[in-house]
Amino acid sequence: MLSEQRHRMILKILEEKRSVTVTELTELLDISESTARRDISMLDKAGRLVKVFGGAVLADNVYLSAEPTVAQKAEVNKEEKRRIARYAASLIRPQDFVYLDAGTTTGYMLDFLESVDVTFVTNAVAHAQRLAAMGMHVILVGGTLKTSTEAVVGTSAVLMLQNYHFSVGFFGANGISRTAGFTTPDANEALVKKTALGQCKKAYILCDNSKFNIVSAVTFAPVTGGTILTDERMDEFKDAADIVLCR
Repeated sequence: MLSEQRHRMILKILEEKRSVTVTELTELLDISESTARRDISMLDKAGRLVKVFGGAVLADNVYLSAEPTVAQKAEVNKEEKRRIARYAASLIRPQDFVYLDAGTTTGYMLDFLESVDVTFVTNAVAHAQRLAAMGMHVILVGGTLKTSTEAVVGTSAVLMLQNYHFSVGFFGANGISRTAGFTTPDANEALVKKTALGQCKKAYILCDNSKFNIVSAVTFAPVTGGTILTDERMDEFKDAADIVLCR
């Protein structure tokens, strides 16, 4: 049996059982203990599961309660984010009415925009400033400024977004889980994301490989809530979500 086949089977077992021991894997897959331990270590390093004493648990059990600042996130997986952002920008068509969520990956999209015959609505102050400087038609959502993410949130933002109907929207997320969906640490920011996403004819969630199997505090959409744009194949999600691999 090829290692990729074993890895898929191990992840499938974990989806069903939530945890598995080395002994169980040797019996279920008819492999040696050393092979089972090696596979677990490889999948743990890849962030696909969490290695524990004697076995492994589903990586969905990795929870994030704190949120890094924009400056802290900017250099994390930068090349992967730019690859995703380039592909996302290519999806924008002339005369689109676009929602652009706050975030570092959505921010990188601005480096690759071509058409000026587009209207952008965003809750990110920095995105709005750059778009305006580029000569784009931009609408900044009003509300309360959250300083750590430089995003506008609050009741005013939600009420404003409820009046719009976007042809396409691009969103960031702090985590993606099969069970918890797309998550973010802040309830107010989650509500803005959820509202804007619900107003989009087509929604894309931009997530590099580090966001998979991570659960943050608040869900803003299920994994079926939008097309995932990512940089790495995630086989355990392919039957649960619409995923596009950005080369």
